[in-house]
Amino acid sequence: MNFSRQALLGIGMIIGGSVMLYAMVQQIGDNSQPAPTSAMVESSSTEQTTQPPLTTDIETEKRILAQKQKERAARVAEQERRAQQFLLEQEAAEAEALAKARAESQQYITNTTAADDSDSAAAKKKDDTASATASLEGTESSESADSNTAQAAAAEKLKTAQQQEAKRQAALKEQQAAKELAQRQQQAEQAKQQAEAERQAAEQAAAKKQAAEKAAEAAKKEPPKSPTDYEVKRGDGLIKLARQYNVPVEALAQANNMSPSTSLQLGQTLTIPSRKQVQRLEREAAAAEKAREAQRKKEEALAKKSAEAKRDAQQKLRDARQQVKETDAKGSFGVQVALANDQAKADELAKKFQAAGYQVKTSPTSRGVRVIVGPERGKVAALALKDKINSDPKVNTTSAWVLYWR
Repeated sequence: MNFSRQALLGIGMIIGGSVMLYAMVQQIGDNSQPAPTSAMVESSSTEQTTQPPLTTDIETEKRILAQKQKERAARVAEQERRAQQFLLEQEAAEAEALAKARAESQQYITNTTAADDSDSAAAKKKDDTASATASLEGTESSESADSNTAQAAAAEKLKTAQQQEAKRQAALKEQQAAKELAQRQQQAEQAKQQAEAERQAAEQAAAKKQAAEKAAEAAKKEPPKSPTDYEVKRGDGLIKLARQYNVPVEALAQANNMSPSTSLQLGQTLTIPSRKQVQRLEREAAAAEKAREAQRKKEEALAKKSAEAKRDAQQKLRDARQQVKETDAKGSFGVQVALANDQAKADELAKKFQAAGYQVKTSPTSRGVRVIVGPERGKVAALALKDKINSDPKVNTTSAWVLYWR
């Protein structure tokens, strides 16, 4: 919209200048026209009245011709001066219009062709004005030719200057736009870097603050630096005191040689362990837990092994009994598992084996009371039964041996 207004303003100024130039040329023509007529009338009247000598007429003609040449030169000079003044005013108007158009660089570049068309129309208008002036000065052909040549040269010069100025301004606009774009990009990059630096600084500050808060919280939760004595009050318990002094319940109970589930007595004195004592107690508890875990795994492995041995012994016993049936071996054998000092002890051991699923009998001898499992038909079956008893964890014996039953 701004460019259109400036273009219309320039076109109006060009048209106005053309009209002014046309009026000035016409005025000059009107002022200079009567002079030849008067001279011609005077010459005619002179010729009619008197016939001066030839020499006088030649001198008069020379003087008149010189006068006309002076007048023509003066008019040409005046026209050139006015044309030059008009060109200067037009250049000033064009410069002002271009200066105002610098704020709209991209629109100015895209509409440069329209501006050139406007300049061409203005030049054509000037040519039409010059042609009209030439037609009005038909009697002074040489003067009009000189004036038209000067105007055409001036118009051509103006057009060339305008085109060069437009190109120069367009190049300046492009350079300025590129420079502004580079500056905006640099400013945006600097702003981005500054924002990133601020963000990193804020994150570091937040991390430091969080670390300080964690350190303060950890310091609050740490046990006391040295052992302290505490007298039990109403409502106190190991769990409550452990939370109050940030000590594990197990460590507090172990420091006072009691169970974690022990109830406290009013007025009882407890020892609150220090940080080092808690760490030592935790290490000892971890080592004890590790030992218990190892023992449990060992017992599990032993139980697994015993179970496997028992299954193997049971399978061997079944195989042996089957073999006895196939061979029809004669004789019965038993497995003596213990030799008790008296009958009471023998009965107690017999109940233990009976609870494990064995058939048990007792037999008094001169050396004590035998505890015998069985009988089994055939020695092979008795040996298999002995292996099963020795591998059975329920009875927990390894001294069983086979003896002949009958």
